[in-house]
Amino acid sequence: MPPVNHFSVARYWEQGDPISHAVAYVLMMMSLVSWFFILFKAFSTWRVRRAAPALDAFWSAPTLHDGIALLTLADREGVYAPLPAQGLAHLGGANTLAGAMSKDEQIIRVLRQEITRATHRIESGLTVLASIGATAPFVGLLGTVWGIYHALSTVSAAGIVQIDKIAGPVGEALIMTGFGLVVAIPAVLAYNGLNRLNRLTLAELDGFAHDLHSYFGR
Repeated sequence: MPPVNHFSVARYWEQGDPISHAVAYVLMMMSLVSWFFILFKAFSTWRVRRAAPALDAFWSAPTLHDGIALLTLADREGVYAPLPAQGLAHLGGANTLAGAMSKDEQIIRVLRQEITRATHRIESGLTVLASIGATAPFVGLLGTVWGIYHALSTVSAAGIVQIDKIAGPVGEALIMTGFGLVVAIPAVLAYNGLNRLNRLTLAELDGFAHDLHSYFGR
């Protein structure tokens, strides 16, 4: 007769109470949200990095309009192309606050706005990944602590204190800590990797903006 497995997720789920189940559902939702942002941001960042070499093609174009067309075609995420496109219309109307600025100040304002917009776009979702990576282990630990408390309460109420009666429920409760780590580790790794690539993109945007400022300020 095969040995009975006293440590299993099914047994933990059967013995758990609504609080234990709620913690498990929270971890499941955190995992789903985490993987959604991991896949979505990985695809978006890949497209941004794929468009980065088009910056050289922009400066190799014969005219500004040709350069913008080439950059727009390559920049599917709209991170680099809006800078020169908005630079074409950097002069405000005569009856606006922007129009009262000098030409150099208007260029700086427009480029700064576009960099800010691009920064918000490429960094969106990273806060969610960082939050999940930081809190998921503690949510799992909460499930473990509550599972151990629930198991000890059940054993105490039964009036039978034996090591085999305690080891099983306590061991099963530790599963929640493992689940918390399983949720947190991919989120932390993805956050670090995406943050590293975003820093490269922001550095390129900053350099591109300086070059455009020199070009438009001629």
